[in-house]
Amino acid sequence: MKTVGAGIVYGGAAIGPGVGIGIVVGNAITAMARQPEAAGMVRTTMFLGIAFTEALALFGFVLTFLLKG
Repeated sequence: MKTVGAGIVYGGAAIGPGVGIGIVVGNAITAMARQPEAAGMVRTTMFLGIAFTEALALFGFVLTFLLKG
């Protein structure tokens, strides 16, 4: 039963960041298309957003191992 719970936790933890990264990248592309001169700043901000969002998936991954152990 712990394994099923850990799988559900990691699945939920992976879905959220996946959606979040999609939103961040989509909005960054829209911003770069509207203002190409600000593409460098938008790209940097996009990578920071991706990094912070991906950290949530890593927290879920660690939580999965904590629940199993």
